[in-house]
Amino acid sequence: MISREDSWTAKDSKLPVSLRSNLLDLFGQIEREFENLHIENLELRREIETLNDRLAAEGQTLEGGDLAKGALKTKASHSTSQLSQKLRTTYKASTSKIVSSFKTTTSRAVCQLLKEYAGHRDGIWDLSVSRTGPLVLGTASADHSAMLWSIETGKCLLKYVGHQGSVNSIKFHPTEQMALTASGDQTAHIWRYMVQLPTPTPATDLTQQQQPPPYEEDGELSDREEPDGEGEGPSECPCVRVAATTLRSHQGVVIAADWLVGGRQVVTASWDRAANLYDVETSELVHSLTGHDQELTHCCTHPSQRLVVTSSRDTTFRLWDFRDPAIHSVNVFQGHTDTVTSAVFTAGDNVVSGSDDRTVKVWDLKNMRSPIATIRTDSAVNRISVSVNQRVIALPHDNRQVRLFDMSGVRLARLPRSNRQGHRRMVCCTTWGEDSASCNLFSCGFDRQAIGWNINIPALLQEK
Repeated sequence: MISREDSWTAKDSKLPVSLRSNLLDLFGQIEREFENLHIENLELRREIETLNDRLAAEGQTLEGGDLAKGALKTKASHSTSQLSQKLRTTYKASTSKIVSSFKTTTSRAVCQLLKEYAGHRDGIWDLSVSRTGPLVLGTASADHSAMLWSIETGKCLLKYVGHQGSVNSIKFHPTEQMALTASGDQTAHIWRYMVQLPTPTPATDLTQQQQPPPYEEDGELSDREEPDGEGEGPSECPCVRVAATTLRSHQGVVIAADWLVGGRQVVTASWDRAANLYDVETSELVHSLTGHDQELTHCCTHPSQRLVVTSSRDTTFRLWDFRDPAIHSVNVFQGHTDTVTSAVFTAGDNVVSGSDDRTVKVWDLKNMRSPIATIRTDSAVNRISVSVNQRVIALPHDNRQVRLFDMSGVRLARLPRSNRQGHRRMVCCTTWGEDSASCNLFSCGFDRQAIGWNINIPALLQEK
């Protein structure tokens, strides 16, 4: 069997070898996009047939099932009308992926890799941007440490080494120079930091320096392979070794922790299936939140209300209302079919959840029976983030990709990645830093590095 490249060579193409190779890579990407779209359309058609059978059994019919002819016609039934609208919305979001497949060139111009933060000796699980000055990036690693970085220079400013296990998450206090870290040593630590930012240097677009082949899929490190060398840690980086406060009482790995609005209380999520609420000043356990059937994977607090969401391997996530003295689970969300890896609040009345079932769902807190948008992807989704100002969702994937979607489920961009630029292993987490002058999106993964990106969101939204 003759490959495409061999056939081109046989025809004595006049194109340079590098240009011909890039074109073949691009054609391969387009082919894969259409294969995924074809599979998804087949699933949608099967879903339509199933819904038609269900409606027929109830004495109703859904006419105009051919999606290629446009809008679906329905009878006067209110429930059938809602179903038709849902199908139209789903089909519109699906077909929009055809257009997004050809956005490679423009996405490179509006999604630039500006800075790499390297120094951890093992994979990075989580990262966060401080909410008060000085503006720093924090990373939490399986090497038992957390690091604070200068966003502008990429220099390590401080290293926290107080944990005896993997550091699984990091969050900054809303008004003070304090960080909250969760660890595999079954504790969460609150520690203070004082850093001085170095003089910044002009930021450069690293994606343009080596001219790598676009989005190369093969020949890279797998998640199980080890990169060459042990990777030296940052030199002359001061260390903090003792926590100001240690939060105990979990009987398993503490996988995540976050500050409640105001910063006087924190919530932790653990593999012991419980989430705990602590008082920061006294370090006392205020309440233990139980109800999940399996290990918790994440927790997140609302930016302006005393609300918390906890995610679990039991395929659900729960909303907890801390405004109520009784503190009870307000609702259980059951829209996923595999582990819910994270659920996060937006600035408004929405929650966005990501899962190992390769989907991301957008929920309305006022009507939580079903998601208002569903994003289907080709890889498991890890800890997602939503930009506060523009409401853009950043999806980190097991397959080393980072993708951007709007709240309606339309894909905006895929961040540049090749064997020379971007992540070489699974991407564990993303976070937005919209107060930064240069990088406004950050990602981290098991390639032991964090990356700072500059995303021109208005330009992306204009291309949509």
